[in-house]
Amino acid sequence: MNDGFQSEIDAYLDAQWDEVVADIDSLVRIASAEDLASAAPGAPFGPGPRQALDQALAIAGRMGLEVHDCDGYMGYADLPGASDTQIGIIGHVDVVPAGTGWNWPPYEVTRHDGYLIGRGVIDDKGPIMVALHVVKFWMDRMARTGEKLPYTVRVLFGACEENDMKDVPYYRDRFADPAFLFTPDSQFPVGYGESGICSGTLKSAPVEGGDIVELQGGQATNAVPSDASAIVRMDEPASREYEGIEIKPCGQGTYRVQARGVAAHASTPELGVNAIGILAGYLLDSHVGTPEERTFLELMQKLHRHADGSGFGIACADEHFGKLTTVGGMAWIESGRICQSIDFRYPTTITSAEIERRVNAVAAESGATFTMEHDKEPFLMEPDSAAVLALLDAYNEATGEHRSGITSKGGTYARMFTTGVSFGVEKPWEEKPAWVGGMHGPDEGVSEELLRESFAIYARTLGKLMQLDL
Repeated sequence: MNDGFQSEIDAYLDAQWDEVVADIDSLVRIASAEDLASAAPGAPFGPGPRQALDQALAIAGRMGLEVHDCDGYMGYADLPGASDTQIGIIGHVDVVPAGTGWNWPPYEVTRHDGYLIGRGVIDDKGPIMVALHVVKFWMDRMARTGEKLPYTVRVLFGACEENDMKDVPYYRDRFADPAFLFTPDSQFPVGYGESGICSGTLKSAPVEGGDIVELQGGQATNAVPSDASAIVRMDEPASREYEGIEIKPCGQGTYRVQARGVAAHASTPELGVNAIGILAGYLLDSHVGTPEERTFLELMQKLHRHADGSGFGIACADEHFGKLTTVGGMAWIESGRICQSIDFRYPTTITSAEIERRVNAVAAESGATFTMEHDKEPFLMEPDSAAVLALLDAYNEATGEHRSGITSKGGTYARMFTTGVSFGVEKPWEEKPAWVGGMHGPDEGVSEELLRESFAIYARTLGKLMQLDL
């Protein structure tokens, strides 16, 4: 893989890049957020993920790869090698809902000033289409030389990554794990470990005759929400303006209070501003709510004011993953109780059981309860293993950089398999224009140059992995 190999990569990209973008666009046009209310046989996560999975498999089939649908839970495309031993690449075709605040259409790709904008262009429809085209590149190369790759390459398309990865157990019950797997659903250079991730729901004591008539905050548990609103009974709103708050009368002494924040992924809460926290703070400052409601709003603020868990006495850290983080992604009213979801990204120095115990102890002081609903323990791979070093070498060769492996607070498919890592495509140290949003936020965007560079990295990666004894 010398300069001549890079020339092959450049030639493929020059000839096929518009097709790569068109394939990404064909997936982005499908609103593929989970819809369990519309689930059906063959579409366990709803019609959107099913349609997106069909489209991904159709693209792979058009390329000449061997495709298989795993009953709508997952699909895969194989480039057969000289052996059945597999190198896996896994991404997902489901997305979080678009939400509000977009300046461009969320469900189509807009090319603007070197960037692609649209829901899923970075998480994860863009990266998995780039990876799929890398497999096509190698297939074409093998056809020219008459050679066969030592290992089979399997590209897996998940349909439920954004909602607890319920697709993977179905797949693993039926198929063996790849010998090594990576997912282009995080950041470079190589993520060899991921923190623990757990989530649950905080619920108030029953509220009767409350002043909060309606409450809606956020679109997903695993994201800092940019929007939250409530319809409340209150006196005339304060005359002074509150940053991020807009108030409109609804009649009969009620007002709609709308809060605007800044969206971010739950793995990086420091990049966002939580709209639910803004809303709760405004209601408390404005003396809105019955004593029972205000008690719970104050409990919510213990979460929203301290993203390190210190409000619940769970602040901690370790050498691998740093500090524990918390995000209140969604808020609503259900059966007369105010509910608040909490996402925790935790290090090895605490367990989800201990988190649940401590949060419940604090909640009980306010007459509230907390129930843990999902948990994925931390995982670590050996950073000096041959496969991890092969990916690092491919990255550094393609970029001219000299970086080492990292850990993250993200939750990717890598943690769900015996041997796997996260591998791109984001470079969080590089600045983007202010109008380019991040994953899970409005105007989600990715640099076309970054995707092209990722193609070169993945092309080199497959070549290096083929040389290992897997």
